[in-house]
Amino acid sequence: MDMHAAYQEVGSYRAAAEICGTTDKTVKRVVDAARRAEALGSGSEVAVVHNYDSVSAIIAERVKRTSGRITAKRLLPVAVAAGYGGSARNFRRAVAEAKVQWRRDHHRGRRPGVWAPGDMLVFDWGEIGPLFVFCAVLAWSRFRFVFFADNLGAEATMAALALCMETIGGVPKTLLTDRMGCLKAGTVAGLVIPTPDYVRFVTHYGTRPDFCQGADPESKGIVEALVGYVKSDLMIPEELSVADLVRANAKGVAWCAEVNAQMHSEIAAIPAVRLALELPLLGDLPQLRARIGKVAMRKVDRLSCVRFGSARYSVPNVHIGRTVELRVADGVVMVVFLGEIIAEHAIVAPGETSVADEHYGGARPAPDRAVRPKTPAEVAFCALGPVAEAFIKGAAARGVTTLAADLREICAMEAAHGKEELIAAVARAVEFGRFRAHDVRSILAAGSGVPRPRSPGDALIVDLPVVATRSLTDYAIGGDQ
Repeated sequence: MDMHAAYQEVGSYRAAAEICGTTDKTVKRVVDAARRAEALGSGSEVAVVHNYDSVSAIIAERVKRTSGRITAKRLLPVAVAAGYGGSARNFRRAVAEAKVQWRRDHHRGRRPGVWAPGDMLVFDWGEIGPLFVFCAVLAWSRFRFVFFADNLGAEATMAALALCMETIGGVPKTLLTDRMGCLKAGTVAGLVIPTPDYVRFVTHYGTRPDFCQGADPESKGIVEALVGYVKSDLMIPEELSVADLVRANAKGVAWCAEVNAQMHSEIAAIPAVRLALELPLLGDLPQLRARIGKVAMRKVDRLSCVRFGSARYSVPNVHIGRTVELRVADGVVMVVFLGEIIAEHAIVAPGETSVADEHYGGARPAPDRAVRPKTPAEVAFCALGPVAEAFIKGAAARGVTTLAADLREICAMEAAHGKEELIAAVARAVEFGRFRAHDVRSILAAGSGVPRPRSPGDALIVDLPVVATRSLTDYAIGGDQ
């Protein structure tokens, strides 16, 4: 039977529901719909009465005053005082309907972002615990950049921006972000006034700053999506930690290279390829990098080094006496002169020294204690050549205290034996470690008959003759003869 007809027959929702095999609420809904249809057909509207109709004006006024943010729990005591006698559940429905209607009437609407090539770089910070990630997107090409740091202050933000533009290879016309406290000096008439440091930074790079409206993250949703993507696809799977920023940034560079070489679903193009098209429309990078924050200034000492953190770091020796600036980031000390990086070192412990051989023209030579003759006997003996210097050094190393007298005696032997024989005798004395005058005299007296030791040569290999052999079974006792 039809539910409306069953209700007309028995006059009860529950009884009609038993007849039709359904619930009383379903029967009521069908009957109400039939009544409304009959009313529309007759030209008269049947007004639906609710127990909260008496306070609907109060609900609408409070919802409008709070821009749709008030809760039914806060508004219920006001409605009860105004005469509402229904349930809290029914009142929550009324407030929810009023909120939905208010949002429908006051939705401002949005339109998709239309980006021009070379126009906009959008950036923002994200964080997981103590590790912060700087994310930036070149809007037209969708080229993405990430940088990890242990803070999100002004110095870290501007340093990441400088590195981002150097990675891109150009300067966009506008830098868009939210109202970061580190870059905001104040607000006037709803407009953000950037800090003087940020103004100097953007002026140095020839771009301009721009800030989103308050509580309007949708205007930079292009980078909000990147922040979430970096967290889920890089930071969490790789278990990046603030304790190792060098590893984190190395992973970030590899991740950016990977995602920028893949097809982007929104633009149906590869960001790295689009960047090549966008690059001619970007501004040129300045010749000098901006000086950010407090920079440590040092004077290069006579050792061609600068000191930082009680440690020494070498600098090319052409900069001795000049004043340079030090920049420290990710465990690396960079020495900069007139905007150019002239030296880079990994941070070492206090008291240690980091030296690069190329700063001194080559590797460090081995210590060499030169022989400097002063007396006439020393000058005459050193005239024999390099072998004489080797003789003096060997004798000094073995503690020959009579060396000065021995040199005079050896020089006197030249008149009797000649210079060539004397040089050969001194060379043999050095070879066998004999550093007295009588040792040289003995070698001269022996003449050419002394043995000349030679180093062993190759092993002597002789081919032995091959003889016929017999098997051992031939010598068995009792075997076949």
